[in-house]
Amino acid sequence: MAESVFTKIIKGELPAHKVYEDERTIAIIPLHPIAKAHVLVIPKTQIDQFIDLPDEDYQAVMATVKKVGQRINEKLQPKRVGLQVVGLDVPHVHVHVIGFDTLKQYREHPDPSSPPDEEKNAALAKLLAFS
Repeated sequence: MAESVFTKIIKGELPAHKVYEDERTIAIIPLHPIAKAHVLVIPKTQIDQFIDLPDEDYQAVMATVKKVGQRINEKLQPKRVGLQVVGLDVPHVHVHVIGFDTLKQYREHPDPSSPPDEEKNAALAKLLAFS
């Protein structure tokens, strides 16, 4: 399998707005976040589907998901923090952690052809960062 964009970010070959990192996971702001807050939690091991993750990696991802969700709740106080695991766009497991106030926000679909708002993404990463 070719290296995913996430593997390239993990290796430092591509830039990203990092929120959290440990030995097994990384959490970044996606290029086109939705709702009040949107963070991707990614295992450092490139595997296509979450059901194929070794238990240790799955548990590490979910522990990071919980930390990031708590941080979103603490910093932005959305009505809910929800999760999405889709995986059709990048063949590397990633969990979307989304802070939202309405179902419309949660189901929002950004336009990937539009340029990312780097200033907004950097500010969100700074607010949510575990430094």
